[in-house]
Amino acid sequence: MASTGGAAPGTYTPTPTKKTQRSSFFSDSDVDWLRPDGRGFHQCRPAFFRTGAVNSAAGSAYAEFGNTKVIVSVFGPRESKKAMVYSDVGRLNCNVSCTTFATPVRGLGSDNKEFSSMLHKALEGAIMLETFPKTTVDVFALVLESGGSDLPVVISCASLALADAGIMMYDLVAGVSVSCLGRNLIIDPILEEESFQDGSLMITCMPSRYEVTQLSITGEWSTAKLNEVRHLNCKHDLSNYRKNHIPFMAVCNQRCVQFGCTDLAFHKQAMQLCLDACSKLDKIMRACLKEAASASLD
Repeated sequence: MASTGGAAPGTYTPTPTKKTQRSSFFSDSDVDWLRPDGRGFHQCRPAFFRTGAVNSAAGSAYAEFGNTKVIVSVFGPRESKKAMVYSDVGRLNCNVSCTTFATPVRGLGSDNKEFSSMLHKALEGAIMLETFPKTTVDVFALVLESGGSDLPVVISCASLALADAGIMMYDLVAGVSVSCLGRNLIIDPILEEESFQDGSLMITCMPSRYEVTQLSITGEWSTAKLNEVRHLNCKHDLSNYRKNHIPFMAVCNQRCVQFGCTDLAFHKQAMQLCLDACSKLDKIMRACLKEAASASLD
């Protein structure tokens, strides 16, 4: 609508965003503080899963980690419209979106496409694509409420939805992230903690096979424990390794060495935290599938 001269009444001008200052409970020297939700450094949020959340889908799952709520629907395998020639393997399409009311700022913005790509990379290596040639499996993830660590929750929930749809997989995929706050590592960060983090590390793996499907490192990991390993301002995934199923820690150590970490202790600690959490998460996911299978027999 064309404006009529002067300031248009009722128009909205967003207030410039101010840089958030680190609050006192994020002190580097304090290793005993409780997190905003009352957890310790190495405690994950309570996880809840439920399959069959969408009746019209071939498979679906709902996940709730604290205030993070996600629902995933899987459709297919169905004929691939893009496959003009015969293919020995199937296609996987992933899409991540967010409700307009999920975050303080409407929508995911640029993270939308990035999350979709990372979801695809995390799942592709775990799916037996050769079992549905020339067909497509579509995965649609919707973030109902963003409470932090959204992507790992989306990946874990999507893996469960694929299993619910009967898609052949090597193993379930569980995802967990760790944030670096000064010299401290905190697992499964909430939204407030992510806004203060110096760096983050996310691992998605197949716990039963002890294999990684994706590793993502962001931010600056610079700590006394790492002998001031500086400027790891990077973001890398291990999707090139996913089809070879290289052992988990071997790949992680290789990635750290590649980027100049002479002392791997701090990164190993972060990775081991994620690995342990993924193993526990895997048990919860399997229990959910068993419960759903038992309910279907009744």
